[in-house]
Amino acid sequence: MALVAGVDSSTQSVKIVVRDADSGALVREARASHPDGTEVDPAAWVSALAAASDGLLDGVSAMAIGGQQHGMVALDDEGEVVRDALLWNDTRSAPDADDLIAELGGPQAWADAVGSVPVAAFTVTKVRWMARVEPENAARTSRVLLPHDYLTWLLAGRPDEAATDRGEASGTGYWSPITGEYRTDLLEMALGHDARLPHVHGPASAIGETKAGILLGPGTGDNMAAALGIGAGPGDVVVSLGTSGTAFAVSDVPAKDPSGLVAGFADATGHFLPLVCTLNAARVLSSTAAMLNVDLDQLATLAMAAAPGAGGLSLLPYLDGERTPNLPTAQGSLHGLTRDNMTPENLARAAVEGMLGGLADAVDALVEVGVEPRRVILVGGAAANPAVGAVASTLFTVPVVVPPAGEYVADGAARQAAWVLAGGGEPPVWDDVREGETRMYQPDPVAAVRQAYGRARGALYPA
Repeated sequence: MALVAGVDSSTQSVKIVVRDADSGALVREARASHPDGTEVDPAAWVSALAAASDGLLDGVSAMAIGGQQHGMVALDDEGEVVRDALLWNDTRSAPDADDLIAELGGPQAWADAVGSVPVAAFTVTKVRWMARVEPENAARTSRVLLPHDYLTWLLAGRPDEAATDRGEASGTGYWSPITGEYRTDLLEMALGHDARLPHVHGPASAIGETKAGILLGPGTGDNMAAALGIGAGPGDVVVSLGTSGTAFAVSDVPAKDPSGLVAGFADATGHFLPLVCTLNAARVLSSTAAMLNVDLDQLATLAMAAAPGAGGLSLLPYLDGERTPNLPTAQGSLHGLTRDNMTPENLARAAVEGMLGGLADAVDALVEVGVEPRRVILVGGAAANPAVGAVASTLFTVPVVVPPAGEYVADGAARQAAWVLAGGGEPPVWDDVREGETRMYQPDPVAAVRQAYGRARGALYPA
């Protein structure tokens, strides 16, 4: 039995799954925590990966890493880290995004160049922030990698040329999924000089080996790995509820949205992955639970005890600013508060509806660029909350599916590793690799919920 390993190096932790390469059956798994924050020493990821993989990779033939997108890892001529990595959720580069958009000629110019209009999350804006605020560090930077690129590069023994894939490269703001080429002029515009970038490999390419002789795949971004792990197909819109919230769909054509709502990413299989990202997802529920002094199961009970619409109470959940809409300095707010609706039940319901309201808007934005949803698949930590699927059915107009909880990013990375091992034009098919119940909810939309959310957003942040 050949074994493969998939790694999810996320914002909060690293998760590793070891699966049978042919069937996908889970053999073993492990995890370790990452430090909190929006600025992290990459050494912390290395230590966590080493701790989680200790004794876990015996007998593994191939592995790949799915990692948090966009983070900037700046290296000097010796391959040493210049400064702590800036993560996707660090919003200090918001003004730099505005400057870069203007310098290229506006949003349409960016959409045409790289398929996406940069926001604070994108690597190119963080590079510009470093050049503006820390020019000495920018001058020392000779190579720019993303988090998963950096880990793969280390595992491969720090080769002269680093490796990445289309999915991860498409989130930088200086690689175009439309042409399949880097726009090095955009990186140079941001950094002030050129820098070495990882080679963009095909999805089933072997890019090297670890010291232990484990074959390495190119890896990919976390959303791309999740799509591969779920096996998303035409008509599937995946809504992922982790630290961030994302809505994405596999497409045969690249997206070019000058509004900036939809990022025109590539996927991990050679197709495209139009995606909308919000900054606020699972933490909206955990923060509300903490405020109400209940656990997440109790929060679900409270939310389900309230009627749709939470008695007129709406939560704008911009607790950490927001990426979509692009409001990096925004704050959260409650709307429609009265003595009658000021109950724990309504607040719990408003938290779930608020978290999902922005993602329902995200699905609408995907429809605007040509996606035709036939179902919504809810994954991620918050999807396990029993209230989330039921509330989602009141916001979406297509069936909602909540598959068994799982490490879908790590599973997608493992599936890529199995693809590298087997070769061929398509990834291996893994059926029924997770235990547990799949929950399904038929659409029961309540228009008033979306309308109240839209009024609350429009009152504070007009379009």
